[in-house]
Amino acid sequence: MRAYILALCLASFTPAGVRAQLAESRILTLAAVKNAIAAAESEAKANGWKVSIAVVDAAGDLLGFLRMDGASLMSIQISQGKARTAARTKRPTRDYADRLTQGNIATLALDVMPLEGGVPIIVDGVAVGGIGVSGATSQQDAQCATKGVAAIKP
Repeated sequence: MRAYILALCLASFTPAGVRAQLAESRILTLAAVKNAIAAAESEAKANGWKVSIAVVDAAGDLLGFLRMDGASLMSIQISQGKARTAARTKRPTRDYADRLTQGNIATLALDVMPLEGGVPIIVDGVAVGGIGVSGATSQQDAQCATKGVAAIKP
């Protein structure tokens, strides 16, 4: 009986047993980040908007950034905040802007950027990052961010 229990214990420490405890995950590659930024920038240029574009990983850490000529200095932090919020919460930042518009001031207590223009990057149902755009109107920022997300191919 002891040998059987020992064998079961040892089996749980084998590589197969360890692998069963790990999840497969995807991460954004540099190519994906560049594609997202290029697509968002292209949309902004086509419409004459001067914006900052940030792409972050699932944890909200910056992977890539672009500030177009003429974009406001304030747009730097705002775009990064939008991207971080979208990635960490797995939802567009418009959701938080809508909450405020509806009078839910408790939203201000959250560590989120409650301005439209941040979009999560979802692959196979899993958030792998976020993109945030700032510098135009909120709707225009979201339009650029959405183009950026669409440029990422799994």
